[in-house]
Amino acid sequence: MLVRQAALALLLCASGSAWAGFPTFCDRSRDLNATEQDRVLRFAGVVKQELARSNGKVALIARAGTDLSRFDLVYSHAGVALRDTPDSPWAVRQLYYECDEARPYIFDQGIAGFALGADAPGKGHIALMFLPDDDSASLERAARDKALALALLAGQYSANAYAYGTKYQNCNQWVAELMASAWGGAAGEGNARKKAQAWLRANDYVPGPVKVPSHFTMFAGQFVPLVHVDDHPVEDLHALSLQVSVPASIEAFVQRRAPDTQRVEICHDERRIVVRRGWTPLGASCEPQPGDEVIAIAP
Repeated sequence: MLVRQAALALLLCASGSAWAGFPTFCDRSRDLNATEQDRVLRFAGVVKQELARSNGKVALIARAGTDLSRFDLVYSHAGVALRDTPDSPWAVRQLYYECDEARPYIFDQGIAGFALGADAPGKGHIALMFLPDDDSASLERAARDKALALALLAGQYSANAYAYGTKYQNCNQWVAELMASAWGGAAGEGNARKKAQAWLRANDYVPGPVKVPSHFTMFAGQFVPLVHVDDHPVEDLHALSLQVSVPASIEAFVQRRAPDTQRVEICHDERRIVVRRGWTPLGASCEPQPGDEVIAIAP
């Protein structure tokens, strides 16, 4: 039990649904009651309103899927939201892990399903980034390029994949490499992942670092499927500091590279939905500040 609990501390990109990517969660299901489902669907409705209000065709999107507070992280899972999709006005293109087939895929999911992927229906966070026109157009083209999307997909999934290795990959690393291919001309002949990572290095992309709580946690991780340490530099393992792509890494890189990017963050608890526009984070508590939009969802 101690090994399992410690290993869970290494899990990123997690949620309670199968596409979240963790075998420890694959057999777990939780049915939402009517009140919980209504709350999350209303939250998703506000997210869709913000996407529509942008008048854009693409956005970077991140969700708080599992509790990563021990790492001082709110968000765990990133993807690319595309407006024009066959099944809905907006859908999230993302890497997910298919439990039954034990392999990663690229998957399009509606906004409601994306919001329902959070572990705790009593609270939720989603962040949106609307890029300047040129960057936005390049990202949309890359995200819609099926050959490129698949060329950037690793054959093996690791929740804590080393950001500058090609043996494994997590959901956020796929997004980072897609951005590199879109903005750095990293697509084309050759190893798409190596070229994308070279561009990220050259442009000072900083993955993580994710601070692991203890050496025991690091040791325990190697005994849990989909958590690996064999791809990380030895010095990082000794320092308990892993270079892993997380949504915060992507957000910091985008803010530095394209400061005109518009950011909108939406959160909810059991009483209200809060919308904040700008780069100041709402925080895990979802407490509104002056200037935030507040929408009541409970008396």
